[in-house]
Amino acid sequence: MDARTTPTEIARHGEHDVKIRWEDGHESVFPARYLRLNCRCAVCVDEVTGAPLLDPETVPEGVHPVKLELVGHYAIQPAFSDGHSTGIFSFEFLRGVCPCEECRNRG
Repeated sequence: MDARTTPTEIARHGEHDVKIRWEDGHESVFPARYLRLNCRCAVCVDEVTGAPLLDPETVPEGVHPVKLELVGHYAIQPAFSDGHSTGIFSFEFLRGVCPCEECRNRG
């Protein structure tokens, strides 16, 4: 496994956000709404065309994870306060969408 995509810690950060510390020492903090809007499940994104199905206007500003579950050794599955719980976020995907300034500037 790659140190960039291997978490050493997954925890809540503040009231609404999710923090992942990676094996390479990087720390990602994902605002809850950012995670919800980046869900790639079949309810949120058309499986054939890749077109977004989720209307951002329907996601409350205060949405937050009420539960985080590990999926094997490769992903997390959050259950959000808006009732959505079908998204699986692979660690590779999460590292790729890390919202920190360092990662945004690298892209």
